[in-house]
Amino acid sequence: MALQINATNPEHPALLLALPWHLPLEEWPEEYLVPLPRGISRHVVRYARAGDEVIAVKELARRPALREYELLRDLDRLGIPAVDPLAVVTGRTDLAGQPLESVLVTRHLGGSMPYRSMFETTLRPATVHRLMDALAVLLVRLHLTGFAWGDCSLSNTLFRRDAGAYAAYLVDAETGDLHPELSAGRREYDLDLARVNISGELLDLEASGALHPSVDPVDFGTGICARYRDLWTELTRTSVYPAGKYHYIERRIRRLNELGFDVAEMQIERASNGDTVTFVPKVVDAGHHQRQLLRLTGLDTEENQARRLLNDLESWMATQDDYAPAGSRPSPGGRHPHGARPEVLAHRWVREVFRPTVRAVPPELRGATDPAEIYHELLEHRWYLSERAQHDIGMDTAVEDYVRNILPRTRDALRPPAG
Repeated sequence: MALQINATNPEHPALLLALPWHLPLEEWPEEYLVPLPRGISRHVVRYARAGDEVIAVKELARRPALREYELLRDLDRLGIPAVDPLAVVTGRTDLAGQPLESVLVTRHLGGSMPYRSMFETTLRPATVHRLMDALAVLLVRLHLTGFAWGDCSLSNTLFRRDAGAYAAYLVDAETGDLHPELSAGRREYDLDLARVNISGELLDLEASGALHPSVDPVDFGTGICARYRDLWTELTRTSVYPAGKYHYIERRIRRLNELGFDVAEMQIERASNGDTVTFVPKVVDAGHHQRQLLRLTGLDTEENQARRLLNDLESWMATQDDYAPAGSRPSPGGRHPHGARPEVLAHRWVREVFRPTVRAVPPELRGATDPAEIYHELLEHRWYLSERAQHDIGMDTAVEDYVRNILPRTRDALRPPAG
């Protein structure tokens, strides 16, 4: 069989052809590889460079490679946080004509880390809790779309910083299945696997001395089940309200929005006696604040980053002369009731506030941290300095102090470690 590259982008095959497909992945020369931290995998995985992109290359048999490639494409279409599939390479042979395993190619998730690299320095229990929260949210999102993971674990997940929290991304869909809807039994099976896998992984860390002594691996494995069930219940439960109390429904929707979810479809039924109204969220989509920020500014961020940036944007807009809140009347000074549209102000904020602030941080000090996370950290630093000074010190002063006193101490942590 001749070498064949199936790719999502017509530009990728030409870039990928330059890689040494005639060699087993374990034997690829260093000149092709990128030294990034790798998690534990049952397959050989390497990071390589294809043109300007860093890619993850995983060897596995042809059928599972093609299947995982299609599953990752499905998850991408559904908007699920997962690695981006670029290509699958089949028909590989060595120079002697002997067959080699197929390869799945995905885009490296910038700024992400496998959990073992994060535990190289002992994480505080609060940080471990945030990782578990992120993984529970990912599992709920998968189940809402009908995806049964089949092997939920820390090893099959990548984590990115998200405004003081973490965002979890699925990195291995090999054991997954996509269905129109998952039964309660199938969800519980996935959840039980997650509990066993996570407890086992934390026990391994404990044995190696990389786990904080106050963290109990078994309790944490059980804890993710509780986190999952609480969130699942909040997103799917049926609510019964007194007739006429329709603001209760709005309050429930606002609560879901605060959790980062939109209600795309709902079912509302009035009781036959007219005394009560039943509300059921039928379709719940994650990314409420992400979509709002993207619509207003064009910035594509994680959910918590989007929430933080939206808060800053709203505060900034209130200081603008041409800002007029929805439904506002002319001010005593005669300001026109119809100020600039929110989209106009939002793009001005990006141009005059967000971009100049991020650009004030030297690229060599940013490391792998994305612009939205940098801006969040600057907001946090500004708040800290303002609290200490008992007055608002301004963003320029915060940036100057952050670059001079904070980033030099954390530069090595921001850069992906070699090896």
